[in-house]
Amino acid sequence: MTDRQNVRRPDRSTAYLGAAGAFAVCMAGTTLPTPLYGLYQEELGFSELIVTVVFAVYAFGVIGALLLAGNASDTVGRRPVLLTGLGLAALSAVCFLAEGGLPLLYLGRLLSGLSAGLFTGTATAYVMELAPPGRESRAAFAATAANMGGLGLGPLMSGLLAEYAPQPLVLPFVVHLVLIAAAAAVLVRLPETVAARRPLRAVRPQRPGLPREVRPVFVPAALAAFTGFSLLGVFTSISPAFLSETLDVHNRAVVGLIVFSAFAASTVGQLAVGRLGVRRALPVGCAVLVVGLVLLGGSLLREVLVLLVLSALVGGAGQGLSLRGAVGAVAGAAPAKERAASLSALFVVAYLGISIPVIGVGLLTGPLGLEEAGIVFICCMTVLAALAGVRLVRRPAPAG
Repeated sequence: MTDRQNVRRPDRSTAYLGAAGAFAVCMAGTTLPTPLYGLYQEELGFSELIVTVVFAVYAFGVIGALLLAGNASDTVGRRPVLLTGLGLAALSAVCFLAEGGLPLLYLGRLLSGLSAGLFTGTATAYVMELAPPGRESRAAFAATAANMGGLGLGPLMSGLLAEYAPQPLVLPFVVHLVLIAAAAAVLVRLPETVAARRPLRAVRPQRPGLPREVRPVFVPAALAAFTGFSLLGVFTSISPAFLSETLDVHNRAVVGLIVFSAFAASTVGQLAVGRLGVRRALPVGCAVLVVGLVLLGGSLLREVLVLLVLSALVGGAGQGLSLRGAVGAVAGAAPAKERAASLSALFVVAYLGISIPVIGVGLLTGPLGLEEAGIVFICCMTVLAALAGVRLVRRPAPAG
């Protein structure tokens, strides 16, 4: 018996969970610096605008990867693309460990965005393809839960380590490197799901466009995803500064916990989609997002911590409803050979929701102040969420 035959492969019935775990590890690295930005500001002396720009650089990295290589895994296979994404995540952690000032901070965020861009559509498709018959719904939840759960675990882990362990700007990234190595070890043992693989030179940048079957589903799904990601993006970027400067909360573990609660609520919202169905989940998600935005506005105006926590929980739940409904609708409508590319297109729109509003809030913070800039954002996103909800009620997304 050869060494290759001696390698024990994971049980196929649970292989999708291994892929979901690797997905969560990659996404955790993308939000790992969130509770640490205050420390970087003290060390490097940059403004709140720079924080939002550093945050948005990540989103542009995601979008670039999705456009340039969003369909790469349909060509070369899922595992090579995901292993490349883990490699970029490791390089991002090394940039933060080097502490080379703003240039390396920007580079670290860019590499983190590229890794997430490679993972987002590919890992979602891979998890769903690894699921055995009868577990498709569980796999869809595992994929979106790994995405949002990983995003939530990043700030929770770094906040706890930064507050209660030594070397707050070093230890979180060392721990993440260890997790990346473990995730890579899991991925190399999982089966490939793309049968007709071609060489890397066959990969071409992804042109804007969608399969005909996906187009009726895509517009309402993308509207909901954009609004939900906008709320999470601005919440993640401005809440640490709001907590410390306005609410006098300086415990980094608390900051990480509040940010984590938004992503945890997103995971809970995704669970509800199984009962609601895609048609109802998308408009209901938009309505819940409106409530979350109103609570966030109340927290900024009244400077009340409880309202901020409630906005994280309610807004996160609305985002989860919208995200899983959108992913389910698009994945269900897409042909198998174009599923990863279609999901990547959905996430391009979603991550535009992170980048554009975040930069807008950063630009307005200087002349208006943090609270007033947040209120402007909330008004704009409330209108958008309401319009998206009305659109989805009048023209429901197909069930997929």
